[in-house]
Amino acid sequence: MNILQSHIKSYFKESEKLSKEELVSMIKRDFPEWSDNTINSYLSRLKNEGNISSPARGIYELQEVQIFQPNVSANLKKIYSRISKDYPYIKFCIWDTSWLNGFMIHQPFKNFTVIEVEKDASESIFSFLNDYYKFVFLNPDSEIFDRYINNLDHVIIIKNLVSEAPLMEISKTTIPTLEKLLVDMLIDTELFSAQQNELHFIIKTASEKFSLNKLKMKRYAVRRNRESKLDKLMNISLA
Repeated sequence: MNILQSHIKSYFKESEKLSKEELVSMIKRDFPEWSDNTINSYLSRLKNEGNISSPARGIYELQEVQIFQPNVSANLKKIYSRISKDYPYIKFCIWDTSWLNGFMIHQPFKNFTVIEVEKDASESIFSFLNDYYKFVFLNPDSEIFDRYINNLDHVIIIKNLVSEAPLMEISKTTIPTLEKLLVDMLIDTELFSAQQNELHFIIKTASEKFSLNKLKMKRYAVRRNRESKLDKLMNISLA
């Protein structure tokens, strides 16, 4: 699979679009030992991973891959820097629920700042941030959301960080990957309440806009015991 991935761009040098017959012929020229089933399987995987797309039946083109790089606001950077300075050895990430708005039809009325921190340190970070910010909540349940959070502005929510969660770094700030957010969306229904009626549309839009690592999503979904739900949602959304 990796060897075809390294060759695929060369097939589109002379034409932006190729018929399936043309593309298969080029692949067989380089890999004569591969069967049609093997080639079809590899092409399907390349398409699912965002390397190529099929704008029409039997036609392929290179996919312009974009990497999810949300805007890390000055406020997020400030909070992240403040925690890092006092707790340099704690693993955590920070993000804003507004990052999902671009994948939605109906825009949420409320957006929250979310900090995910390793479980043993969550109480300490909660106490620390309460000295600086007015509305900080630790692992809120549905009742807390209904009674308080949904009626407040500028809320900071602290949650436990799942071990081996996929993270990335932008502007020296650790944030969750898009793959992580999409899987969490299936589980943390209170935090992601605004997204629950648009799950299929969000998955479809995110897949069209950005390169998603399906294997990374699946591994994380397994850790969160949502593999079957993710598979079903992906199959329907990307059909």
